[in-house]
Amino acid sequence: MTTAWIEPDSTATALLLLGRASDADSERGVDCPGALPAPSDPDLVERARRARALLGDRAFILGHHYQRDEVIAFADVTGDSFKLAQQAAARPDAEFIVFCGVHFMAESADILTGDNQKVILPDLAAGCSMADMATFSQVEAAWDVLREAGVAQDTIPVTYMNSSAAIKSFTGARGGAVCTSSNAKRALEWAFEQKQKVLFLPDQHLGRNTAVREMGLTLDDCVLFNPHKPNGGLTVEQLRSAKMILWKGHCSVHGRFTLDSVNDVRSRVADVRVLVHPECRYEVVEAADLVGSTEFIIKTIDAAPAGSKWAIGTELNLVRRLALRHPDKEIVFLDKAVCFCSTMNRIDLPHLVWALESLVAGETVNQITVDPQTTANAKLALDRMLELP
Repeated sequence: MTTAWIEPDSTATALLLLGRASDADSERGVDCPGALPAPSDPDLVERARRARALLGDRAFILGHHYQRDEVIAFADVTGDSFKLAQQAAARPDAEFIVFCGVHFMAESADILTGDNQKVILPDLAAGCSMADMATFSQVEAAWDVLREAGVAQDTIPVTYMNSSAAIKSFTGARGGAVCTSSNAKRALEWAFEQKQKVLFLPDQHLGRNTAVREMGLTLDDCVLFNPHKPNGGLTVEQLRSAKMILWKGHCSVHGRFTLDSVNDVRSRVADVRVLVHPECRYEVVEAADLVGSTEFIIKTIDAAPAGSKWAIGTELNLVRRLALRHPDKEIVFLDKAVCFCSTMNRIDLPHLVWALESLVAGETVNQITVDPQTTANAKLALDRMLELP
């Protein structure tokens, strides 16, 4: 069976990353110094090849799974945020780590690589809406609320990899650890061996889904801390009775999928299996057939039998790539509308060419650096994760 990929309907978000609209509330407005090549330049691919060849082993290019195909084509390694940070650390001889991902990923790479290496982010405006939902000052203020409620001493922070270096540093300084979507259960098991409560940052859905669906906690064991409300919108009694204090943050891509999305695709595609990322809402993962990290999603589709039907709830670039790679399987996007990660997609071929050609010319651009104190505490949290069995 051969199935053609059908592109979901376009949305305002899709137009943003195509450069046809702007959103002052979500875009940081960071411009590249110098001349950025035009997207219409017919020599872009050849320019990228030439610059890559000239840099040779001096550069190592990392490409996140959610990147555009035109960027992935030049990646030495592809993967999720944790795998790419590990790969960066495993290349101590590379002078430049060119990270085609988002800001928090490049920060993690800088934390884990040597002082002699330079981490480059082709577009400084490639951020992460989830990571931006938990700022250092907000989390510090939240910890003060926990202290005033008399529960801080019983609480350990665990932060998702999708967080800023500052939040990883906050977590490390207070005895906590980082987790990924694939080891969140083990990280939480470790955390509850240390303390009675967990402050989970910044993705409420991964925290809730892991605690309730994988560890046997109840929804009543979880409370949602809203940094924009006094005391997080919670009473002292709620904080004292809770086991999981979830930060009010989410992924703008995975948060779009709804129970209606699942019901709709089941009504349209007979015998379809629904496969979603654990950053999706609780009711979505409950209704899905399989739930797992980006790497799990890829491995599941790669191993699926020919003729099987799948609706995948994760970023569109990856779903499209899987569909085109497996024409013998029917693969559809879980939502009817386009759902790119708009900040991840800011890194396109013109930005990559500009960054590589600048490095060839001896100009270090868009270097991501994390200060020594933040690095030290953030590395504590990352090392605790790496030490988990």
